[in-house]
Amino acid sequence: MKTNEYMEQTEQYVLHTYNRFPLVIDHGEGVHLYDTDGKAYLDFAAGIAVYALGYSNDDYKKAVKEQVDKVIHVSNLFYNVPMGSAAEKLAKVSGMDKVFFTNSGTESIEGAIKVARKYAYLKDGSNDHEIIAMNHSFHGRSLGALSVTGNTHYQDPFKPLIGGIKFADFNDLESVKAQITDKTCAIIMETVQGEGGIYPATKEFLQGVRDLCDEHDILLILDEIQCGMGRTGKLFAWQDYGVQPDVMTCAKALGCGVPVGAFVLNKKTAEHSLVPGDHGTTYGGNPLACAAVNAVFECYEKQHVVEHVAETAPYLEKKLDELVEKYDCLAARRGKGFMQGLVVTGRPVGEVINRAIENGLLVISAGSDVLRMVPPLVITKDDIDEMIEKLEKALQ
Repeated sequence: MKTNEYMEQTEQYVLHTYNRFPLVIDHGEGVHLYDTDGKAYLDFAAGIAVYALGYSNDDYKKAVKEQVDKVIHVSNLFYNVPMGSAAEKLAKVSGMDKVFFTNSGTESIEGAIKVARKYAYLKDGSNDHEIIAMNHSFHGRSLGALSVTGNTHYQDPFKPLIGGIKFADFNDLESVKAQITDKTCAIIMETVQGEGGIYPATKEFLQGVRDLCDEHDILLILDEIQCGMGRTGKLFAWQDYGVQPDVMTCAKALGCGVPVGAFVLNKKTAEHSLVPGDHGTTYGGNPLACAAVNAVFECYEKQHVVEHVAETAPYLEKKLDELVEKYDCLAARRGKGFMQGLVVTGRPVGEVINRAIENGLLVISAGSDVLRMVPPLVITKDDIDEMIEKLEKALQ
C-alpha cells in the first residue's frame, strides 16, 4: 500500500478523534523513526514520553519476545511469573509498599481516586468526601480522570462528571489551603504539569502540600505518568523534592511501548484502602506487560539511563536557552530534564511542528502555545545538536 492509502484506510474505519499529521510510521531504529517512504525523523516525542529506551534495545525486545513464546495472558485469578518481580522492582525504586498494575495512565488515576475515597470512607463511613485537583492539569480522558483535570475544554461536553472535586492553582499554596475542609480526602497533582504547558512544581509548593496532607490526614496523589521513569533526571520527579506521595500513578515509559500503568501505595494507604472486591482489571499485570516492566528496569540499570539524563539534560537546556535568546518567536523555556517546553509567540505552534516534520524532526505541543520535547531518554549530545539544527530550520 502507498502512504496515502494507509491514511485513507485509517480515516475510513477509525473513529476520528485525532487530527493526525500526514505521516505514516513504518519502523524505528535508535532515536529515529522511518515513514513508509523511507524518510528518517529524529524523534523528540517518543510516542508522547513513552519510548524511553529508543527503538532498538535488544535486551528489551528479547525479553518481550521470550514472554510471547511462553504466555501472554492468564487473568488475575492466578499468579504469574513476571508480576511479582515487576511489582517488587517498582516498589523498591519508589520506596513504597504495594503496586496495582493497570493498562494505562488513565486507569491508574481512576484507581488512585478510588483508593482516596475508600481510605476516607473507612475513617468515618461517609460518602461526601472531596478531592482537590489543580487548574491546568491533565490526568486522562475517562470520566473520573476528566473530573480531576483542570481544563474545562476537555470537560464541558461530558458533564456531569463525578462530584466532590475542587480546584486550586498549581504552585500557589494559599489557594490549596483555601480549598481544604474537613471533607477533603486527597490532593492530586502532576509533579510536572505536562499538557498544561510544562510547569514543574516548586519545591516550596510541593513540600507545603505534603505538610498540609500530613497535618489533616489527607492523601497526596502524585501523577508521574509523563514526568516519571527517569525523565527529569530522577527515577521519579518527586524524588528531587524531598517528599514522597501516599499514592503515585505511573505509565508511559514504565512499559516502553507495551501498554501498562500502575498505581503505587505507601504502607499506611495500602493497609487502609482497597481490599478484594474493591477493584479489578482483566488485562492489568498480565505476563506480557510485566515482562516489559521487568525488562525496562533491567535496561535502565544496565545502561545507567537515569544518570545519563541527569548528565545530559543541562546541555539540552543550554541549547534551548540559546534558541530562546536568538528567536523572537520563542518567549521562554520551561521544564526539567528531558521534559522541556518552548513557549511560542507570534505564530501558531502547529505551524512550527509541521515545519519541523518537513525537516525530519518530530516534536509535539503542550497546551496552545508550547512546543514540547520529550525524547527517548537515551539521546546523546549529537542528537541534541541534530535537533537544534532541524528546529532552527523550522523557525527561520
